[in-house]
Amino acid sequence: MLRFALRRILQIVPTVIVVALLIFIIFSVVPGSFAASLFSDGKRAADPQMIAQLNAQFGLDKPLTERFVTYATDLARFDLGTSFRTRQPVADLIGDRMWASLKLAIAAMVFAVIIGVPLGFLAALRPGSVLDTVTMVGAVSGLSMPQFWLGLLMMYLFALQLNWLPSFGYGDGSFRHLIMPAVTLGVTPLALLARTTRAGVLDVLSADFIRTAHSKGMSEAKVVRWHVTRNALVLIVTTVGLQFGSLIGQAVVIEKLFAWPGIGSLLVDSVAIRDIPVVQGTILVIVLWFLVINTAVDLIYAAIDPRIKQE
Repeated sequence: MLRFALRRILQIVPTVIVVALLIFIIFSVVPGSFAASLFSDGKRAADPQMIAQLNAQFGLDKPLTERFVTYATDLARFDLGTSFRTRQPVADLIGDRMWASLKLAIAAMVFAVIIGVPLGFLAALRPGSVLDTVTMVGAVSGLSMPQFWLGLLMMYLFALQLNWLPSFGYGDGSFRHLIMPAVTLGVTPLALLARTTRAGVLDVLSADFIRTAHSKGMSEAKVVRWHVTRNALVLIVTTVGLQFGSLIGQAVVIEKLFAWPGIGSLLVDSVAIRDIPVVQGTILVIVLWFLVINTAVDLIYAAIDPRIKQE
């Protein structure tokens, strides 16, 4: 198990290197610059001399290879650079907002799991029932529904019409401010979990060892508890992990919509003003988050199903 864990962890390193290289190349060739966005008022072009001076100040006038060497050297020292706009270390900017994003992702995932997994189980145990039909229709609707539209709908209903919840903002970090963005973000993984759980349970119920357990006189409750749940758990854990890993990236639109001060809104604001160090650092952190969660899922997967370690 230790060798398996080390192998999975070491696989993160080359992936991060490739992602960092791609991020640097992409944002080195995209049009526009921080200086141009800073000095332009939208009606007339910025002064080329002022742009050149600011580019020289930030080192953007240097050759691409030299800038990449500096970028790679800084990353090797775990230095994400300095923001063009605030002149603060990018790591500090991300650190200040990371907890808000994690809080939102955790709340959304908890909401998805506590509703989606039981619904999927019950639908699979009663195939063709009204519950099964309603669950699958709801799952398809949840997967098809744009999160941006759902968020606006919830803001209109619960904030403007009913005045039950605050429409946007972090406030003091209270639960009331968290409810709408967490539910909006959690609807898609909830729908996917319901469908995945139902499919996994139905697949296990049709297996030969389940029929053998029934033929030995084991009750339905024990079959579900000791055989169905554990074997279906592998697929459920994998889905939960992958969805949780991707929620930080998915939260970009939701954070901006609800004015939630996470790294997603930081990324959008930084892209708008071409603050490249912040954009590069934020994307790298989001990718690293996904890789770490994915690796953790692999380890849990191997603990549940020991055959994985032999592959």
